[in-house]
Amino acid sequence: MSVRRLAEDAVQPEGFKFNRALGAEAKVWIKKYPKGREQSAVIPLLMLAQEQEGWVTKASIEHIAEMLNMPLIRVMEVATFYTQFMLQPVGTKAHIQVCGTTPCMLRGSEELMAVCKSKISPNQFELNEEGTLSWEEVECQGACVNAPMVMVFKDTYEDLTPERLEEIIDAFEAGNGDSIKPGPQIDRIFSAPAGGLTTLNGKPVGKSAKAANSNAKAKTAKSADKPTRAAKPKQSTSLSDGTVKSPKENRVSADSVSAKNAAPAPGTAKKAAAAETTTAKKPATKSSAAKKPAAAKAAGPERLSAPQGAADDLKLISGVGPKLEQTLNGLGFWHFSQIAKWKKSDVAIVDDELSFKGRIERDDWIKQAKALAKGGEAEYIKVFGKKPR
Repeated sequence: MSVRRLAEDAVQPEGFKFNRALGAEAKVWIKKYPKGREQSAVIPLLMLAQEQEGWVTKASIEHIAEMLNMPLIRVMEVATFYTQFMLQPVGTKAHIQVCGTTPCMLRGSEELMAVCKSKISPNQFELNEEGTLSWEEVECQGACVNAPMVMVFKDTYEDLTPERLEEIIDAFEAGNGDSIKPGPQIDRIFSAPAGGLTTLNGKPVGKSAKAANSNAKAKTAKSADKPTRAAKPKQSTSLSDGTVKSPKENRVSADSVSAKNAAPAPGTAKKAAAAETTTAKKPATKSSAAKKPAAAKAAGPERLSAPQGAADDLKLISGVGPKLEQTLNGLGFWHFSQIAKWKKSDVAIVDDELSFKGRIERDDWIKQAKALAKGGEAEYIKVFGKKPR
């Protein structure tokens, strides 16, 4: 970037003074800083001066230095360092600042400068014939991810093509600059990926994906099953041997035999009774089996409502910070010995509760906890060859 200097004396006004409204605003800015630190308001005051004059004049720099009891050279240093301050007259309707730093250059900023040269002037800071437009090349303006971009006064316009910049320039020249929405000029939300989110988009992965698919299949099967159940009459149906089959319990019952039929032979009665006893036990077996997973899930890792004695410093485990330690305590984990006992199923449960997929296994919390529970820092050094953090 070329050295920035004040405009020639020929174009400099003789004096400067804030108007009533901006003068009051300048005092508000100065009061925002502690006594003795009022010079920190130099940038806001320079912006107010530029808002009033259209650019930062030598007289305005001198006036601000006097207001802040600040050496003139210090105010001059600030004004000449930041490209947001215009040091000479610029277009009254728009001054286009084109970023020429590497990211924007790689994405086409040179083509944007070519547009400025053809529509405004071949030279930087040179006004067009009407004095309404001007342009310059500047250093990075902080929108690299949305390159290439330009800045017009206080607003940035990003993700530009030469054609879109031409439309923006024409709008400002016609006095319709407010009709152009600042920010990305493509279908992008701020600095999010241009094609839409690629991470943290809510799609489950790994074990969570399998669980979600299983739940979805179960729900689909359940919803598909409902009409069938509703269509079947809730009554017993007679079988060919004179016994009755219940759709709900799916078992043979001797008590459901029709009273009109003749009584079965003794051997047949014994078989029917045996069948009834066997089939009657099956639902109970299924019920017990169904309860086992729920009981195992309810057990999970060992949790304590309060620490047993003094709580261990869980932050000694690499990967656990103050915030995560507080969360672990809230889940009932206070001691290294608790974490050391975790099984694979326990890790899956805690991993879901912390919403840090894979962190426990990745940082090997269990191995660290076992060492710390066994012999504290000395054992940790023995196992890992370094001190716990």
